[in-house]
Amino acid sequence: MLKLPEDFIFGGATAAYQAEGATAKDGKGRVAWDTFLEENYWFNAEPASDFYNRYPVDLKLAEEFGVNGIRISIAWSRIFPNGHGEVNEKGVEFYHKVIDEAQKRGVEPFITLHHFDTPEALHKEGDFLNRENIEHFVNYAKFCFEEYGGKVKYWTTFNEIGPIGDGQYLVGKFPPGIKYDFGKVFQSHHNMMLAHAKTVKLFKENGYPGEIGIVHALQTKYPHDPNNPADVRAAELEDIIHNKFILDATFKGEYSKGTMEGVNHIFDANGGSLTISDEDMDILYEAKDLNDFLGINHYMSDWMRGYDGETEIFHNSTGDEGTSAYRIKGVGEKVFDVDVPRTDWDWMIYPQGLYDQIMRVMEEYPNYKKIYVTENGMAYKDEFNDGEIDDQPRIDYIEGYLKAIHQAIEDGANVQGYFVWSLMDVFSWSNGYNKRYGLFYVDFETQERYPKKSAYWYKELAKTGELKG
Repeated sequence: MLKLPEDFIFGGATAAYQAEGATAKDGKGRVAWDTFLEENYWFNAEPASDFYNRYPVDLKLAEEFGVNGIRISIAWSRIFPNGHGEVNEKGVEFYHKVIDEAQKRGVEPFITLHHFDTPEALHKEGDFLNRENIEHFVNYAKFCFEEYGGKVKYWTTFNEIGPIGDGQYLVGKFPPGIKYDFGKVFQSHHNMMLAHAKTVKLFKENGYPGEIGIVHALQTKYPHDPNNPADVRAAELEDIIHNKFILDATFKGEYSKGTMEGVNHIFDANGGSLTISDEDMDILYEAKDLNDFLGINHYMSDWMRGYDGETEIFHNSTGDEGTSAYRIKGVGEKVFDVDVPRTDWDWMIYPQGLYDQIMRVMEEYPNYKKIYVTENGMAYKDEFNDGEIDDQPRIDYIEGYLKAIHQAIEDGANVQGYFVWSLMDVFSWSNGYNKRYGLFYVDFETQERYPKKSAYWYKELAKTGELKG
């Protein structure tokens, strides 16, 4: 048997907009997703998993099934309906109640300040492309540190800066739905990293209790043919877009020469430019050693082939396997026809990719302090059979990735926890409700919860910390 560390956190992950529902209740302000879904989809985030009312049920299930950590995000617009200015006291009180309930249940809350849900009033003004919103975010974070600081031990500034820029300005699956604008992609990455750095500096300079870090979605990129220079270059450029640019900003406090050469190559092929001031870089550099932890979200690896045709991206939001397309001019294209299993949403199942990313952080960014795998999980079309949900493929998936984490720990990486996405089934952005990830099945009509086979397996794992060798 393989044994995970004694103090390892076996967690579950959630996000406010995907779980809470109550999108306009008790003074909550609108977010851009409210309008984007109304205009483009046939579903919305109401009531999602009704966590706003049923958080005691979900946290009790977490306690009963050995889940000793939970990722919870605060909805910025539930605290500041317009992103700044007037405070919504009912929203403030809600998160006090959630945090108190989690701690009563012995479930450590890891609080995220931004999980894809900028208040609509600020999003309309350019989201993080507008530098004024950087200051609004820092002020919102300061409010939360002072309001909840005596209770919360673990703070995360942003969840997945990379996919935010990607979703908003490359693929167009997030509001405002802009496609193929690399100038906006990298400017968003940079400005959000600047907001993170300013927030971390504030946290440390004010001596707030607890730890602070950031969560990055790291997707491992491999050349389809390692002996083909065009494929190797395609993997390098894709890695810069999704991983290296933001990792450099986080831990180097600068963008390495190779990173900027890649960014400029992408701009040359597709258009775009980036505005960075000397003051920006000073702030990034001052914050580079202040991160207490890195959260890694990992769901997929990709195999890249060189490509010089026109950019074309099709996002598989329906679970119709084999419908994805991803090719970027002057960068590369994803090759899906590889001998690797994949989910119905065309996400490759390759635990080695998580191991490789953890080791990459350890080797390239040795000033990291510790890692939590803050999201990993398998979308599956769960079948509900009189309250019995046999999701053995999800168990196999999670076990495979936990074995990769175990190997990384054996090889010297400091990984201290794993949070399965998701604790219960939640609303899944542009995928709606048919993409289920949870340990607990949610009947979205009755809001009843049912433990899946994976929940019972995870409970035993959390008790013993043992994986099959």
